[in-house]
Amino acid sequence: MIRIYNPYLVAMSATIGGMLFGFDISSVSAFVDNDSYRQFFNYPGSTEQGGITASMAGGSFLGSLCAGFVSDKLGRKHTIQLGAIIWMIGAAIQCSVQNVAQLVCGRVVAGLAIGICSSQVPVYIAELSPKKIRGRLVGLFQWAVTWGIMIMFYISYGCTFISGPQSFRLAWGIQMVPGFLLLLTLTPFPESPRWLASRDRWDEAIEIISHVQGNGDVDNPEVQIEVQELKEAVRIDKLSADVTIFDLFAKGSRLRTFVGMSGQIWQQLTGMNVMMYYVVFTFAMAGYNGNSGLVSSSIQYVINVVMTVPALLFIDSWGRRPLLIYGAIIMSVWLFAVSGLMASYGHWVPSVAGNANIRWSVPSKPAAKAIIACNYLFVATFATTWGPGIWIYVSEIFPLKQRAIGNGFCGAWNWIFNFALAFFVPPAFQNIQWKTYLIFAVFCIAMSTHVFLLFPETKGKTLEEIDIMWAENIKPWKTANADLTELAANRDLVKDEKSKEVEHMENNA
Repeated sequence: MIRIYNPYLVAMSATIGGMLFGFDISSVSAFVDNDSYRQFFNYPGSTEQGGITASMAGGSFLGSLCAGFVSDKLGRKHTIQLGAIIWMIGAAIQCSVQNVAQLVCGRVVAGLAIGICSSQVPVYIAELSPKKIRGRLVGLFQWAVTWGIMIMFYISYGCTFISGPQSFRLAWGIQMVPGFLLLLTLTPFPESPRWLASRDRWDEAIEIISHVQGNGDVDNPEVQIEVQELKEAVRIDKLSADVTIFDLFAKGSRLRTFVGMSGQIWQQLTGMNVMMYYVVFTFAMAGYNGNSGLVSSSIQYVINVVMTVPALLFIDSWGRRPLLIYGAIIMSVWLFAVSGLMASYGHWVPSVAGNANIRWSVPSKPAAKAIIACNYLFVATFATTWGPGIWIYVSEIFPLKQRAIGNGFCGAWNWIFNFALAFFVPPAFQNIQWKTYLIFAVFCIAMSTHVFLLFPETKGKTLEEIDIMWAENIKPWKTANADLTELAANRDLVKDEKSKEVEHMENNA
């Protein structure tokens, strides 16, 4: 069989798994204010619509929890392919939808696939990437999410011109296409060398590392260094029993687990997915309804795609910490601005364009345009910072023995908060209106402080060096310039001396 080892091609194929996530986000947002959709599902209220939207995240939560265990058994690549199959089943259920119950069922099944892919695609890419470009390649996952959001939104927008339930059924059926592409295109790519090494399949692991790092030259110095680091990591891991979720909270592991969990939670609390799911509601409040509202809101999807590119190009030189800290601060500015403009220039109404789920209107055109501009700027900031940044970061912080389970567990927290927020936002728009944005602005301030105090820098370090950094308990704000090679040498020297002392004492005894 033909094997392709180019890390860029591997990442481009695997990140179709991110596109599935994007497809799901905008497959709902284009229809929540559509007459055919609302009539077919008997005009769902804010709570019912929140449940429909949140059902995907509920399935993703379950998928993320089990993804690590499946990945450790089947391998990273085959687990992602399994997710592609489950996705196509979920899309088929949604395509043939007859009622709300079937729609929720289809979204839960599709959510299982997204939970699997969102947690394991970054792991797969990280374990196959050279350290100098690892951030860029893992960041492609988030870029694929933005492409999926934009592509599916325009597909759904086009389908809104079709009358009756065929409009949303066609859009949801098209979702099977990226699932099939993911299943098919991953076939010629290799398995993760770190997973192969953990199964004592060293010949295969070394061959893959040599192709990725040294153009097939096993004697390449970089290949030899990575193989030796991997052997040491696997040796240490084999001393441990089979890893469970409880091991993530053992001494020496719990801090990085809490950092990974909180990072994924904070990404949701920026409010970005709320903007994506219910962007049509936001623009309706600003006076843009029907086709004008859909076209205006679609611009932010284009911004999302374009502004992810700078992060992919420069994240390996900027660093993870600055990206997350400054990104959160700038996003809070836009959210405070939106809430202030809505409070100052808007007023309560019983409904907007007949939709009782929206009860705030901003009649002032200059204020409405300013609100839309702040929305665009918020999306641009997120796309350059927290969008790709947190998926990259969490994929790097766990040791080999915990990487698959740790990413799945942390990803599950992203999805459970996604679920909660998707459920919360329609009633929030209905009951507290502009204060919804104020809540997320405060969260952004809190997360910037948390990142500064607890998130170490991982830029330019091998996955094994990152493990050393956690073990040495270096202050997060000092990690960017820490000499980990020297620390590792000193640690090994101390271990050798202790071993000799123990051996000497045993001999004397």
